[in-house]
Amino acid sequence: MSSTGCDGATRGQHSLLQAFQSQIILIVVALFILTFVVQPFRIPSASMEPTLLVGDFLLVNKQVSNRRLLPQASASRIQRGDLIVFHYPVNPAKDLVKRVVGLPGEQLRMHEGHVYIDNHALDEPYAAYRTAAADSYRDDFPRVDRADPGVDSRWWIQMHTLVSRGELTIPADNYFVLGDNRNDSEDSRYWGLVPRAAIVGKPFLVYFSLNEPTSSLTNLARWNRALRIVH
Repeated sequence: MSSTGCDGATRGQHSLLQAFQSQIILIVVALFILTFVVQPFRIPSASMEPTLLVGDFLLVNKQVSNRRLLPQASASRIQRGDLIVFHYPVNPAKDLVKRVVGLPGEQLRMHEGHVYIDNHALDEPYAAYRTAAADSYRDDFPRVDRADPGVDSRWWIQMHTLVSRGELTIPADNYFVLGDNRNDSEDSRYWGLVPRAAIVGKPFLVYFSLNEPTSSLTNLARWNRALRIVH
Protein backbone atom coordinates (compact mmCIF):
# COMPACT_ATOMS: atom_id res chain seq x y z
CA MET A 1 0.00 0.00 0.00
CA SER A 2 1.29 3.45 -0.87
CA SER A 3 2.04 6.00 1.78
CA THR A 4 -0.78 8.11 0.38
CA GLY A 5 -3.21 5.25 0.96
CA CYS A 6 -1.95 4.78 4.51
CA ASP A 7 -2.31 8.49 5.23
CA GLY A 8 -5.86 8.44 3.90
CA ALA A 9 -6.80 5.47 6.06
CA THR A 10 -5.23 7.13 9.09
CA ARG A 11 -7.12 10.35 8.43
CA GLY A 12 -10.34 8.37 8.02
CA GLN A 13 -9.82 6.58 11.35
CA HIS A 14 -8.96 9.89 13.00
CA SER A 15 -12.16 11.46 11.61
CA LEU A 16 -14.25 8.53 12.89
CA LEU A 17 -12.62 8.83 16.29
CA GLN A 18 -13.33 12.57 16.39
CA ALA A 19 -16.95 11.99 15.38
CA PHE A 20 -17.29 9.32 18.09
CA GLN A 21 -15.75 11.62 20.70
CA SER A 22 -18.10 14.43 19.65
CA GLN A 23 -21.11 12.13 20.07
CA ILE A 24 -19.92 11.06 23.51
CA ILE A 25 -19.46 14.69 24.54
CA LEU A 26 -22.97 15.56 23.32
CA ILE A 27 -24.45 12.64 25.25
CA VAL A 28 -22.58 13.61 28.41
CA VAL A 29 -23.68 17.25 28.08
CA ALA A 30 -27.29 16.20 27.45
CA LEU A 31 -27.28 13.91 30.49
CA PHE A 32 -25.73 16.67 32.61
CA ILE A 33 -28.39 19.16 31.50
CA LEU A 34 -31.25 16.73 32.12
CA THR A 35 -29.83 15.71 35.51
CA PHE A 36 -28.83 19.08 36.93
CA VAL A 37 -30.18 21.94 34.83
CA VAL A 38 -33.54 21.36 33.10
CA GLN A 39 -36.22 18.69 33.02
CA PRO A 40 -39.18 18.23 30.66
CA PHE A 41 -42.63 18.04 32.25
CA ARG A 42 -46.12 17.58 30.80
CA ILE A 43 -49.23 19.15 32.34
CA PRO A 44 -51.52 16.27 33.38
CA SER A 45 -54.63 18.09 34.66
CA ALA A 46 -56.68 21.28 34.40
CA SER A 47 -55.79 22.52 37.88
CA MET A 48 -53.48 25.25 36.54
CA GLU A 49 -55.78 26.61 33.84
CA PRO A 50 -55.78 29.15 32.32
CA THR A 51 -52.04 29.63 33.02
CA LEU A 52 -51.10 26.11 31.93
CA LEU A 53 -53.23 23.77 29.84
CA VAL A 54 -53.51 20.01 29.73
CA GLY A 55 -51.08 18.94 27.02
CA ASP A 56 -48.55 21.72 27.59
CA PHE A 57 -44.94 20.51 27.67
CA LEU A 58 -42.68 22.53 29.98
CA LEU A 59 -39.00 22.95 30.62
CA VAL A 60 -38.23 23.10 34.34
CA ASN A 61 -35.25 24.95 35.79
CA LYS A 62 -33.80 22.50 38.33
CA GLN A 63 -30.96 24.73 39.51
CA VAL A 64 -33.21 26.44 42.05
CA SER A 65 -33.32 23.22 44.10
CA ASN A 66 -30.05 21.52 43.20
CA ARG A 67 -27.83 21.78 46.25
CA ARG A 68 -25.15 19.53 44.77
CA LEU A 69 -24.34 22.25 42.23
CA LEU A 70 -25.64 25.24 44.16
CA PRO A 71 -25.04 24.75 47.90
CA GLN A 72 -26.59 28.17 48.59
CA ALA A 73 -29.95 27.25 46.98
CA SER A 74 -32.39 28.10 49.75
CA ALA A 75 -35.87 29.30 50.62
CA SER A 76 -34.93 32.77 49.38
CA ARG A 77 -35.08 31.38 45.85
CA ILE A 78 -38.73 30.34 46.25
CA GLN A 79 -41.04 33.34 46.36
CA ARG A 80 -44.76 33.84 46.57
CA GLY A 81 -46.34 33.55 43.17
CA ASP A 82 -43.69 31.19 41.81
CA LEU A 83 -44.74 28.13 39.87
CA ILE A 84 -42.95 25.03 41.12
CA VAL A 85 -42.71 21.40 40.07
CA PHE A 86 -42.41 19.06 43.04
CA HIS A 87 -42.73 15.45 44.14
CA TYR A 88 -46.35 14.82 45.13
CA PRO A 89 -46.31 14.32 48.94
CA VAL A 90 -48.85 11.49 48.77
CA ASN A 91 -46.95 9.67 46.00
CA PRO A 92 -43.37 10.98 45.57
CA ALA A 93 -42.97 9.03 42.31
CA LYS A 94 -45.41 11.49 40.73
CA ASP A 95 -44.58 15.15 40.00
CA LEU A 96 -47.06 18.01 40.13
CA VAL A 97 -47.00 21.72 39.31
CA LYS A 98 -48.73 24.36 41.45
CA ARG A 99 -48.26 27.97 42.52
CA VAL A 100 -46.66 29.00 45.81
CA VAL A 101 -48.99 31.20 47.87
CA GLY A 102 -47.80 30.61 51.43
CA LEU A 103 -44.21 30.80 52.71
CA PRO A 104 -42.57 29.31 55.82
CA GLY A 105 -43.64 31.03 59.04
CA GLU A 106 -46.70 32.75 57.57
CA GLN A 107 -50.28 32.41 58.78
CA LEU A 108 -52.74 31.56 56.03
CA ARG A 109 -56.48 31.36 55.66
CA MET A 110 -58.96 31.47 52.80
CA HIS A 111 -62.33 33.17 52.70
CA GLU A 112 -64.69 32.64 49.78
CA GLY A 113 -61.75 31.19 47.87
CA HIS A 114 -59.48 34.20 48.33
CA VAL A 115 -56.18 33.91 50.19
CA TYR A 116 -55.24 35.95 53.24
CA ILE A 117 -51.65 35.96 54.56
CA ASP A 118 -51.16 37.37 58.05
CA ASN A 119 -54.65 38.91 57.70
CA HIS A 120 -53.81 40.68 54.42
CA ALA A 121 -55.65 39.69 51.24
CA LEU A 122 -53.38 38.62 48.38
CA ASP A 123 -53.65 40.22 44.97
CA GLU A 124 -53.72 37.19 42.67
CA PRO A 125 -54.33 38.16 39.02
CA TYR A 126 -53.46 34.61 37.95
CA ALA A 127 -56.26 32.95 39.98
CA ALA A 128 -59.39 31.86 38.10
CA TYR A 129 -62.73 31.29 39.83
CA ARG A 130 -64.93 29.29 37.49
CA THR A 131 -68.56 28.59 38.33
CA ALA A 132 -68.82 25.72 40.80
CA ALA A 133 -71.06 24.52 43.58
CA ALA A 134 -70.41 26.04 46.99
CA ASP A 135 -67.87 24.11 49.06
CA SER A 136 -67.12 25.40 52.54
CA TYR A 137 -63.99 23.26 52.93
CA ARG A 138 -62.53 24.37 49.60
CA ASP A 139 -63.45 28.04 49.87
CA ASP A 140 -63.10 28.76 53.60
CA PHE A 141 -59.89 27.08 54.58
CA PRO A 142 -58.72 25.79 57.02
CA ARG A 143 -61.73 23.86 58.29
CA VAL A 144 -60.98 21.50 61.15
CA ASP A 145 -64.63 20.96 62.14
CA ARG A 146 -65.34 18.82 59.09
CA ALA A 147 -63.28 16.86 56.58
CA ASP A 148 -63.80 16.75 52.86
CA PRO A 149 -63.91 13.21 51.41
CA GLY A 150 -60.94 14.10 49.21
CA VAL A 151 -58.65 15.12 52.09
CA ASP A 152 -55.62 12.92 52.75
CA SER A 153 -55.97 11.44 56.23
CA ARG A 154 -52.36 12.20 57.23
CA TRP A 155 -52.82 15.84 56.29
CA TRP A 156 -56.10 16.01 58.21
CA ILE A 157 -54.31 14.86 61.36
CA GLN A 158 -51.33 17.18 60.84
CA MET A 159 -53.53 20.16 60.06
CA HIS A 160 -55.06 20.05 63.55
CA THR A 161 -51.60 20.73 65.00
CA LEU A 162 -51.01 23.74 62.73
CA VAL A 163 -54.35 25.57 62.97
CA SER A 164 -55.10 28.17 65.61
CA ARG A 165 -57.91 30.75 65.59
CA GLY A 166 -58.88 29.84 62.07
CA GLU A 167 -55.40 30.29 60.57
CA LEU A 168 -52.86 27.75 59.39
CA THR A 169 -49.24 28.40 60.42
CA ILE A 170 -46.84 27.13 57.75
CA PRO A 171 -43.84 25.35 59.31
CA ALA A 172 -40.24 26.06 58.42
CA ASP A 173 -39.02 24.64 55.11
CA ASN A 174 -42.58 24.11 53.85
CA TYR A 175 -44.77 25.84 51.29
CA PHE A 176 -48.52 26.10 50.76
CA VAL A 177 -49.43 25.71 47.10
CA LEU A 178 -52.63 26.13 45.11
CA GLY A 179 -53.75 25.56 41.55
CA ASP A 180 -54.69 28.66 39.56
CA ASN A 181 -58.01 27.00 38.71
CA ARG A 182 -59.12 27.47 42.31
CA ASN A 183 -62.48 25.69 42.14
CA ASP A 184 -61.05 22.62 40.40
CA SER A 185 -57.69 21.88 41.95
CA GLU A 186 -56.44 19.27 44.40
CA ASP A 187 -53.67 21.10 46.21
CA SER A 188 -52.36 21.93 49.68
CA ARG A 189 -55.92 22.19 50.93
CA TYR A 190 -56.38 18.47 50.34
CA TRP A 191 -52.99 16.77 50.76
CA GLY A 192 -50.81 19.21 52.66
CA LEU A 193 -47.64 21.25 52.42
CA VAL A 194 -44.72 20.91 50.02
CA PRO A 195 -41.37 20.40 51.79
CA ARG A 196 -38.47 22.35 50.33
CA ALA A 197 -36.64 19.05 49.73
CA ALA A 198 -39.47 17.85 47.46
CA ILE A 199 -39.15 20.79 45.04
CA VAL A 200 -37.77 19.77 41.64
CA GLY A 201 -37.59 23.26 40.15
CA LYS A 202 -39.44 26.10 38.45
CA PRO A 203 -41.07 25.74 35.03
CA PHE A 204 -40.02 28.57 32.74
CA LEU A 205 -41.02 27.68 29.18
CA VAL A 206 -43.84 25.97 27.27
CA TYR A 207 -41.80 24.39 24.48
CA PHE A 208 -44.68 22.46 22.91
CA SER A 209 -48.42 21.99 23.37
CA LEU A 210 -50.36 18.93 22.25
CA ASN A 211 -54.05 19.31 21.51
CA GLU A 212 -56.35 17.23 23.73
CA PRO A 213 -59.68 15.72 22.57
CA THR A 214 -61.57 17.75 25.18
CA SER A 215 -59.78 21.01 24.41
CA SER A 216 -61.61 23.88 22.75
CA LEU A 217 -58.35 25.27 21.36
CA THR A 218 -57.54 24.95 17.69
CA ASN A 219 -54.26 23.40 16.57
CA LEU A 220 -53.11 26.87 15.57
CA ALA A 221 -53.76 28.16 19.07
CA ARG A 222 -51.74 25.26 20.45
CA TRP A 223 -48.83 26.05 18.14
CA ASN A 224 -48.97 29.67 19.31
CA ARG A 225 -48.29 28.45 22.86
CA ALA A 226 -44.92 27.00 21.84
CA LEU A 227 -41.89 28.83 23.27
CA ARG A 228 -44.10 30.80 25.65
CA ILE A 229 -42.52 31.98 28.90
CA VAL A 230 -44.59 30.89 31.90
CA HIS A 231 -45.05 32.86 35.09
